Formats: sequence, structure tokens, C-alpha cells
Amino acid sequence: MSRFIPAPWWSLFLLAFWLLLQNSVSFGAVLMGSILAVLIPLYTHRARDYPIKVHKPLVALQYGGILLVDIILSNFNIAAIILRPRKQIQPALIEYPLDISGAVPITILASTISLTPGTITAELGKDGRSLLIHALNVADPEAAIQEIKQRYERRLQEIFQC
Repeated sequence: MSRFIPAPWWSLFLLAFWLLLQNSVSFGAVLMGSILAVLIPLYTHRARDYPIKVHKPLVALQYGGILLVDIILSNFNIAAIILRPRKQIQPALIEYPLDISGAVPITILASTISLTPGTITAELGKDGRSLLIHALNVADPEAAIQEIKQRYERRLQEIFQC
């Protein structure tokens, strides 16, 4: 571990992954992969300031699966809204109270909400205890809050013990 290559294993992985993507081991591919393998860890070194401990990896896998299914279903719901323009949409700004704590779990929850089509996390409250969420089509904001708490936040509490 040096100042020039702060994460040698990560750099080696990035180089190998780059070469697999290129499907070639030419001089140019190795050179570009080496440059990226050095620059990406240097650029992302601040992310290592947030160490995380995953307490329940199986719940983390379950979380990923649930998120993938929700993204797919939300895409279909958005497509239905677009294809049937007569359907009335009910946009809403929801102030979502957080039960979890810690920068990484809150960031994962905010990213999860933004990854699901039709919703986006607009901001983190000044006190760090709420998220402002914009939803494209919500009939009952309180039900949306409860759904996020049950589907995502409860699992994040289990995964990170926060």
C-alpha cells in the first residue's frame, strides 16, 4: 500500500476487469487499464473514510433482490403512466422520517429510493433525520412512508445494526 497505489488489490481487480471488458490484451488496453486502475482508487480514497460492517450478509442479498424486483416493477408502472396519459397522476413531496443512522445506511436508502423509477430523494434534512422524497404517483403519502420503512429501512437496520 503506497501513496501512488493506495489499494493495490482494488487496482489489480480494476485492471483485470478492464481487460475483460476490452476482450483484448493489447498494449493500448493494458495502458488505459493501468491508468484507470491507478486513478480510480486515488479519486475514490475518501470513500474508505466510511468503514462499514455488514452484520447480516444474507439480508443484504435479499435487499438487493427486492430492490431489483422493485426497479423492474416500477419501470412497468411508469410505462403504464406514459402509455395511458388519461390516467391522473398524483405527484407528492414526502418528508420521510429516518429511523436509521450513519452516513452509509442513509446513503444506501436515499440511493435506493432514487434508483426506483418514479421516486427521487431530493435532500437530506438539515438535522440528518429525514429525507425529502419526490414521488411521481402517490395516492397515500403515509402508506408510501410505511412501505419504504418495511421494504427497505427495516432491512438496512438489520444489515448494518444501526
